Amino acid sequence: MSRLSININKIALLRNSRGSEIPDLIQFAKDCERYGAQGITVHPRPDERHIRRSDVYALKKVVTTEFNIEGYPTDDFLKMVLEVKPEQCTLVPDEPGQLTSDHGWDTIKHADFLTKVIADLHQAGIRVSLFIDPINALIDGAKNTGADRIEFYTGPYAHDFYTDKDAAIKDFTAAAKHCNEIGIGINAGHDLNLDNLKFFKQYIPQLLEVSIGHALVRDCLYYGLENTIQLYRRQLE
Repeated sequence: MSRLSININKIALLRNSRGSEIPDLIQFAKDCERYGAQGITVHPRPDERHIRRSDVYALKKVVTTEFNIEGYPTDDFLKMVLEVKPEQCTLVPDEPGQLTSDHGWDTIKHADFLTKVIADLHQAGIRVSLFIDPINALIDGAKNTGADRIEFYTGPYAHDFYTDKDAAIKDFTAAAKHCNEIGIGINAGHDLNLDNLKFFKQYIPQLLEVSIGHALVRDCLYYGLENTIQLYRRQLE
């Protein structure tokens, strides 16, 4: 069964909007796990507009499932990750002021850089995933850097799902087959939701993990946290 990791960035954004500790980010993460989440994901950005560096250290003390830290591998980011030692680090090619992740790595152009970063993370016992588009040459590049997994950037799939879901999934299915052939693990994330998640899961062989935040938090407003987590889990069974 594919695992559900919950990205709690939006909870931190809500907290920060009032300059207080409400909602309690740490308690929210603990409740997510209590209600069935199989991982907690955070994506701290340089401006700390949602997840703060202090949150990352605090969460490490309480997360009992899989802790996944996403981000662009600046020196400061890598220092934090190496100190916290999460189970997984997902590297994304974001610019410092980028609103949200919207493309994967060019693993050929940045091969030397990524190889060095991944080796340092591996030395600390951290599994590494690379955010990537469903292109076989780039997946080969990810494998060559030493990455353990790729995380498909699923924004285009989610965008096209409502107009032609078969066309939307086609490239991802082919790329997933290639991942399985060369022996690199598959994660996925970005704009996956209760409408499109089950279909994605059905057509991606050996999907290991999905990271979902924005849509899940939206659904919590209607269904409640515990029920929402269970609804997402059912889509992955």
